[in-house]
Amino acid sequence: MTDFSTRLDKLAEVAVKVGLGLTPGQELVMTSPTDALPLARLITAHAYKAGASLVTTILSDDAMTLARFAHAPDDSFDKAAGWLYEGMAKAYNAGAARLAISGANPMLLSSQDPEKVSRANKAQSAAYKPAMMPIVNFDINWSIVSAATPDWAQLMFPDISAEKAVTRLWDAIFAASRIDTPDPIAAWAAHNAELHARMGFLNGKRFSALRFTGPGTDLTVGLADDHEWCGGSGTANNGITCNANIPTEEVFTTPHKLRVDGFVRSTKPLSYNGTLITDIAVKFDGGRIVEASATKGLDVLNKVLDSDEGARRLGEVALVPHGSPISASGLLFYNTLYDENASSHIALGQAYSKCFRDGGKGLSPDDLAARGANNSIIHIDWMIGSGEVDVDGVNADGSTEAVMRKGEWA
Repeated sequence: MTDFSTRLDKLAEVAVKVGLGLTPGQELVMTSPTDALPLARLITAHAYKAGASLVTTILSDDAMTLARFAHAPDDSFDKAAGWLYEGMAKAYNAGAARLAISGANPMLLSSQDPEKVSRANKAQSAAYKPAMMPIVNFDINWSIVSAATPDWAQLMFPDISAEKAVTRLWDAIFAASRIDTPDPIAAWAAHNAELHARMGFLNGKRFSALRFTGPGTDLTVGLADDHEWCGGSGTANNGITCNANIPTEEVFTTPHKLRVDGFVRSTKPLSYNGTLITDIAVKFDGGRIVEASATKGLDVLNKVLDSDEGARRLGEVALVPHGSPISASGLLFYNTLYDENASSHIALGQAYSKCFRDGGKGLSPDDLAARGANNSIIHIDWMIGSGEVDVDGVNADGSTEAVMRKGEWA
């Protein structure tokens, strides 16, 4: 197998050329955990080689985050760096690209006061909205990649040494990101072509709803008026083609916020800001969650659902085959970027405006709302697909057609 440094450099190259599609003269705003600095440095080098005019990196550090919960005054947890997110939004509106390196310890805040965690998350979500909108509206080219970090690796592989755990996590990241292929960029081109074919099939059908059935699940997800399926690489409103997620196995679209009915049970745990929420079961009525339960983490789930009015409604529905490489690995990553690509899923909260015909261009917030798009300060994916779940497309006349059987494309 190719040595680690070569594979890491290939991941950085894929992040810039496939993930971002960075163009000469473009600025890049990058966020990264301090533990991911080796990857961030390589991405910076590849960005400048691609012609970036400026790379600005904002670092986060787990120890500094914990220091806040240990020592900050109580009113700290209702504050967020709005000035920073306003600056990021200004950069995006001026043409900058956005890259996030994920890798923070998923359980970092698990032993902290859940009330403070909830308040801090709510304040951050509200302050981040100006920077989030150019992303959810697909106004800019953006992407997410991951780096193996010691705490995350030890969480996934608790029975081996920290060093071996990091090695195993890097191997999993490289495999899922197609880095171990002879030509990763060509491999991504072929994979994107497959996802585009699925996307084209679903867009040709123009289903009015999807129905998910399986153990603990009988859920009808009405699709937004003029919805469009997306998947793999896409062209942002600035004309640049990018892959928003590295890796990705999904095709996804926008549900109608008022037309989701029935009940559904999660098929994988949801790792959310230091809490593992397991066995989520909810009931929808008229698009809104009216009942919710979980065997673990229910108090956190309820706080999420109370974030704002749109938090109890759906902003995304995505189809992922049960046999996807990430699912086949058998690993629980405790990281939504990976776990959502192991299973079909739904997302609470904010809708993506690009999931409309013509990429949502020219649609105002009122236009999007009229078509059924949800609005919220959150966007949280959780997994509902498995080898026991079927998906049917529902036509406008009520007739149905098999889309997935036992988690695989029909």
